[in-house]
Amino acid sequence: MDPARRDALIRTYRDGLLRDTLPFWLRHAVDRERGGFLFCLGRDGAVVDTDKPVWIHGRFVWLLATLYATVEPRSEWLELARHGLDFLRRHAFDNDGRMFFLLDREGRPLRKRRYLFSECFTVMALAAYAWAAGDAAAGREASLLFRRILHRYDTPGLFEPKIDPRTRPTRGLAMPMILIAVAQTLREATGDPSATACIDRAIGEIDRLFVNRSLGCVLETVGPGGEFLDHFEGRLLNPGHAMEAGWFILHEARLRGGDPRLVRLGCEIIDLAWERGWDREHGGMLYYVDARGLPPAEYWHEMKFWWPQTEAILATLMAWRLTGEPRFAARHREAHDWAHAHFPDPEHGEWFGILRRDGTVSSPLKGTWWKGPFHLPRMQWMCWKLLDERV
Repeated sequence: MDPARRDALIRTYRDGLLRDTLPFWLRHAVDRERGGFLFCLGRDGAVVDTDKPVWIHGRFVWLLATLYATVEPRSEWLELARHGLDFLRRHAFDNDGRMFFLLDREGRPLRKRRYLFSECFTVMALAAYAWAAGDAAAGREASLLFRRILHRYDTPGLFEPKIDPRTRPTRGLAMPMILIAVAQTLREATGDPSATACIDRAIGEIDRLFVNRSLGCVLETVGPGGEFLDHFEGRLLNPGHAMEAGWFILHEARLRGGDPRLVRLGCEIIDLAWERGWDREHGGMLYYVDARGLPPAEYWHEMKFWWPQTEAILATLMAWRLTGEPRFAARHREAHDWAHAHFPDPEHGEWFGILRRDGTVSSPLKGTWWKGPFHLPRMQWMCWKLLDERV
């Protein structure tokens, strides 16, 4: 990558974050009347639904606190991180210690899911806030909630299975993948001694169970010992998730001084995700593909969601920074150029969330229960910092 392109990319990521993405959410999402944030926004930022997804609150608090700690100590960012965290503390926890998935505007519970994603992103929020604000109590909260997550995940019968395990026991990629990021954030913020062991275990599970080298793919759902399940769910590949898992592992390699074993594994996962997920006809990352090349059952399989594109941009750039391999630089160019040609909204800012396969806009919404200020600004922040490293 020549210096001129690198400098142009730094401007794209830095200015996209600080002048477009973040200002969009700060203008439109802050709920000063009832607390927390309103993430369900139309194209121009108008609120289209006042219900509040808990996990995206955790993600936004993490972002604001992280930017305060790593970019600039702007008091507004820390104040809004505290604003979001206060809402989570007041309303997001059920009496059993679990967290809700969705609240109404006042913070009353609407929905609770079997997944632990609300808890995972709240750990990241608490840890990042502890780091940014020097708040040791928030760090202790993060560690306690992290241990509750691991207890529920590891104790048979507590983590409710998706399908009846008596008929077909399964394991999913999502939890070991997200636990890497949660533990990395907690370790950086608090030095929690259990974090590295959790990361090592999660990486080992991904390598041993989900990277299927005979099929040449990273599976989302497997049997308890990594067995290939020749059914719709077992064959379903999510290239965006695989890209994310790959760069989480590469980030751990960076933190360990360039650990060659982790670099090899992370790059292998990113290669597999690219080969299976990149749309060679239209460009962009497909949402789902079938491990055997059969038609996927999910009807949105060929649509282009925003977040797999951001994960591909970040994963290929990190792989290039660690290895210098030309294929990663070329793939980063493809992923970056395609996404930036199709997703940004030149009129109202931010990115559209869902495109059709050919890159035309399917939905003008900027925020939903699933899309908020996370994948895009995280990519912009990390790519900016990766490219700004002069060594």
